[in-house]
Amino acid sequence: MSNANIPKDPMILLSLINTKLRDEYSSLEELCSALPISEEELRSRLDAIGYSYEPSVNRFV
Repeated sequence: MSNANIPKDPMILLSLINTKLRDEYSSLEELCSALPISEEELRSRLDAIGYSYEPSVNRFV
């Protein structure tokens, strides 16, 4: 997935990331190492809409 494929819309980004965390990756760190987005940027973009990463459920809530 290239940077161009990372959704700009934060709600679509949230849906994509939570789906990938559920289906493909066991942690946020693993997901970010595979995608062209830093953990800091991802957390910041989703924090802006009121979501934060919860490791115990491996998703943004």
